[in-house]
Amino acid sequence: MKKFYISLILTTTAILTGVVTGYSGNEDRIGQAGSTELMINPFARSSGWAGANTSMVRGLEAQFLNVAGTAFTKKTEILFATTNWLSGAGIRINAFGLTQGVGKDKTGTIGLSVMSMSFGDLDVTTVDQPESTGSTFSPNFTNIGLSYAKEFSNSIYGGIVLRTISQSISDVRSTGVCFDAGVQYIAGKKENIRFGISLRNVGPRMKFSGDGLSFRGTIPTTGATLTVEQRNEAYELPSLLNIGGAYVFDLADKHKLNVAMNFTSNSFSRDQFQGGAEYAFNKMFMVRAGYMLEMNGGAAATASTGYTTEGRTSALTGPTAGFSLEAPLNKKGTTFSIDYSYRTTNPFAGVHTIGARINL
Repeated sequence: MKKFYISLILTTTAILTGVVTGYSGNEDRIGQAGSTELMINPFARSSGWAGANTSMVRGLEAQFLNVAGTAFTKKTEILFATTNWLSGAGIRINAFGLTQGVGKDKTGTIGLSVMSMSFGDLDVTTVDQPESTGSTFSPNFTNIGLSYAKEFSNSIYGGIVLRTISQSISDVRSTGVCFDAGVQYIAGKKENIRFGISLRNVGPRMKFSGDGLSFRGTIPTTGATLTVEQRNEAYELPSLLNIGGAYVFDLADKHKLNVAMNFTSNSFSRDQFQGGAEYAFNKMFMVRAGYMLEMNGGAAATASTGYTTEGRTSALTGPTAGFSLEAPLNKKGTTFSIDYSYRTTNPFAGVHTIGARINL
């Protein structure tokens, strides 16, 4: 039965990989997807090294890179993070959730995550009052993910995420669903070689609806009033494929160095390369650094090497950094940690993320 499930996951991932890869790299499709908040990583540890750790991400954060990593939660993990997104833009992202080991042998894990974006109060404007009507509204973007992952053997882990998507303003709304799938593989005599592949944001097209897309008019000849609903085109989700690898160096007693690389194939934006490293001491202090490159017409475009923003599809290009402080709370293995990351952006003044987690 284990071999059947492993074969099923690998076969499904391979088929879906081919589907997404077939659409990726098409310059004519750049910018045509919606719900692009699905591409945002709201957590600090994995974003601290540019999301390069697709092959070895662990816990709830794995829902946003490679869901297979949630299978490493054997008890309970509770996680919260808040992000000052594109500093100066007035956007705040809050994310929280938990993962829980299930089953008699604790080889299965369920996870629940909630991510919400806040844009503050915006002025309502009309054709007659283009400055402001004196009223305000608050856009709301919310994603809720429910995942299941399983340890199929000592070296193979796989999982899947079902995510609901909600976007709304005062009079227009769009809702939909998508799913992610991923696999992680551990190799080497000391289990120091890691591979990972994940497919994200695959789902049916979404469409906006609501009173904001309709208006009332009067027929001049009869004086009758009627409601006219404007046509609205559906949009695709920003599907992508992550392929990554990592190597764990046991430097000395209590010292570890993890080095990882990842390639992201985007269906509706330019492909990206991420690389990063994490140094850990005694599982209590961790420091990370990473770098993201975006392919720009065959050349790497970054925010820090003199390239202009023209031609780039993401503000998140360039160096990243972060750290974690983790303290044991009792002899049963309960820990509490504080995580922080910084991501450079161009334009705006970077992205700051701080979070807290409890492992029971």
